[in-house]
Amino acid sequence: MSKTVLVVDDEPEILKSVRGNLMDDGYEVLEALDGPEALKKVDEDTPDLVLLDIKMPGMNGIEVLELLKQGHPQLPVVMMSAHGTIETAVKATKLGAYDFIEKPLSLERLTVVVQKAMDYRQLEEETLFLRRKEEARYQLTGHSECLNELRRQIEIVAPTSAWILIRGENGTGKEIVAHTIHRLSKRRNKPFVEVNCAAIPEDLIESELFGHEKGAFTGATAQRKGKFDLAHGGTLFLDEIGDMSLKTQAKILRILQEQKFERVGGGKTITVDVRVLAATNKDLEYEISQGNFREDLYYRINVVPLEVPSLRDRKEDLPELVEDFLKEYAYKTNTEKKSLTPVVLETFREYDWPGNIRELKNLIERLVIMTPGSDIETKHLPAHLLKKTETEAFPCVDPDFLKETDFRTARGQFEKEFIIRKLQEFGGNIAYTAEALGLERSHLHKKIKAYGIKAEHGD
Repeated sequence: MSKTVLVVDDEPEILKSVRGNLMDDGYEVLEALDGPEALKKVDEDTPDLVLLDIKMPGMNGIEVLELLKQGHPQLPVVMMSAHGTIETAVKATKLGAYDFIEKPLSLERLTVVVQKAMDYRQLEEETLFLRRKEEARYQLTGHSECLNELRRQIEIVAPTSAWILIRGENGTGKEIVAHTIHRLSKRRNKPFVEVNCAAIPEDLIESELFGHEKGAFTGATAQRKGKFDLAHGGTLFLDEIGDMSLKTQAKILRILQEQKFERVGGGKTITVDVRVLAATNKDLEYEISQGNFREDLYYRINVVPLEVPSLRDRKEDLPELVEDFLKEYAYKTNTEKKSLTPVVLETFREYDWPGNIRELKNLIERLVIMTPGSDIETKHLPAHLLKKTETEAFPCVDPDFLKETDFRTARGQFEKEFIIRKLQEFGGNIAYTAEALGLERSHLHKKIKAYGIKAEHGD
């Protein structure tokens, strides 16, 4: 698809000359003789580039540029002028002009500038796409009360410079919270650097965090910047800080207090400006009492505590989370999006999700890959999701049937009670209950009738 250039100039001869040159290069060309016409055509036709003359009757090019950048900030604009001055060029650049060409126009230079501006536009679009894609990876999904409260807290604290301790069980999304805070902060355009404190070997911690100079140790063939250095001006995320050794905690505390360090093998003091976010799944107060975590480090990082709720505390978010994961893995596998039957979703609600959102996401990926049809049913679920203890499944079962000496009578009593409990679990819906039990609906109907059980005959 060819790119479109809007040429704005009050001189018809220049329009004709530029139009011919651009069309020879394969561009589609729109024309405007003044500012108001140019603004109208940009709104109607959304060109990929504007060539804009500065000196025109009525609204001049600088005024048009200012209005264009207000309504279309990503649109590249190249200014043209026979009366160009350094002052005018600087003003145009400050207002967002991509480049400045002097008249009489060199068609060769025009070709080069237009091509560069088009490449710049494409690069900006690709960067914007990647940024939005990256942001989509770190969205808090759901509208439960506890998640909305967490969002509210994030919105308050993110624009500040406060250090934050993010707490929550494994798999709850602490990393997503950290990314969200960075994205909403004043440091959003600076680096976000993550450090997995549990994964760094003790003997490499200094090099990893502070960097090293060439020749500092065997294998150090070049200078390397550490995590603190890389995060300068931005955000440093210390994930799983509760798993850090006491020795490493002491080193971290010093750099956090001073924001100064020296690279391994170097003598130069490096000063950094970083905002620190930390996360842990451990009870740090307990770890302090056991001598496993430094109290002074705890108070240094725990300026603002945020608690990420477990999935079992926000089960109303399950439908949204499931839908997001189903869409994601359909896209990744290039297949049609699959669906969960209502019984499967109900089974998800009954399950406690000890691995939280990470467990749910992994399960959805497995089900998308392993389920042959378009509907994911209970028969496709792993056994542990369907198991319940006897006291959970039958909290009110009368154990008198265990006193029966006749096996057939005891089995009948148990079967009746079992069906009653399952019907209660699925709101009396026979279709859902039959699917959960792995029975034909007609067979379950016969059992219900035989035992005189009342149930909703729903689908």
